[in-house]
Amino acid sequence: MNIFAIIPARCGSKSVPHKNIRDLAGKPMLAYSIEHAKKSKYVNRIILSTDSKEYASIGKDYGAEVPFIRPGEFSTDTSLDIEVFHHCLSFLKEKEGIVPDIVVQLRPTYPIRNVQDIDNMIEVLINNPEIDSVRTIAPAKEIPYKMWHKDDDGILSPIMTNIPECYNMPRQSLPKVYYQNACIDVIRGKTILEDYSMNGKCIYGYEMNKNYDIDTEAEFKRAEVYLKIAQGGNRFVFDIDGVIAKIHPDNDYAKSEANIDMIKIINKLYQMGNEIILLTARGYVTGIDWEDTTKKQLGKWGLHYHELHFGKPNADYYIDDKMIDMDYLIDIML
Repeated sequence: MNIFAIIPARCGSKSVPHKNIRDLAGKPMLAYSIEHAKKSKYVNRIILSTDSKEYASIGKDYGAEVPFIRPGEFSTDTSLDIEVFHHCLSFLKEKEGIVPDIVVQLRPTYPIRNVQDIDNMIEVLINNPEIDSVRTIAPAKEIPYKMWHKDDDGILSPIMTNIPECYNMPRQSLPKVYYQNACIDVIRGKTILEDYSMNGKCIYGYEMNKNYDIDTEAEFKRAEVYLKIAQGGNRFVFDIDGVIAKIHPDNDYAKSEANIDMIKIINKLYQMGNEIILLTARGYVTGIDWEDTTKKQLGKWGLHYHELHFGKPNADYYIDDKMIDMDYLIDIML
């Protein structure tokens, strides 16, 4: 099958100027999507659709084809995906006589993806001829059943009307809803060319939990931190109590319970090739030697680490210029 990855990268971003080629952990951002396509076991052609000769040159350097410079009429702030993709496929059909069986849209604003997701979504189309497209979705944090329209007189009307007074119902009683996160779209070529549609009539939802779309400086920084961590070679120092272990009254560390989420994160950091050092104040106040107990606990909890040190001062507050907040680390890694 002809399975093409198409990466749309115009040069006119306003929120983060030239974000598609901005350096992100050592590479221009669009390079990551090209690399994702290269790692797919199904994608057999990678095309960059851009209106910029500079972007085209960078794309070629990282292994994408650039068979055309996209016309300005399809490169505005209001240009639709279907205009961009229909133009690309029409060009290939006219110049080469080729219509891809499947098209994978990889937006360059997603430098972080699991390549297995790309292949899984392609397999959905291959194995289900009745499906026209596969779209990545994520659970919605805000639900439309409690949203409203407001008219010019300030009068509200519910967005959702299929459930009477759904806006007064408990959240748990309402149907689960999703939003499209735009990470990956997989579409049949004929759906784009013949139906002039980016999805067709039958759309399959492929659920994802993480969203690394970049549209702001804060999102850019968040992705940069993750990619630097994922490259390995960083040294992390973790406290034990309050981080790896839940706080126990009276410093009775023998009864400490594991913080499962943080252990998952630390093990992931370890597997990425980062150095994990544990530093604890256990025994600083009580004068008790907790080393054997601590090592047995960490082994029981399945924590991977390189060094364990005792003797950290027992303080109420710690200030460090290289600190990453625990909640922030959980957010970017889980």
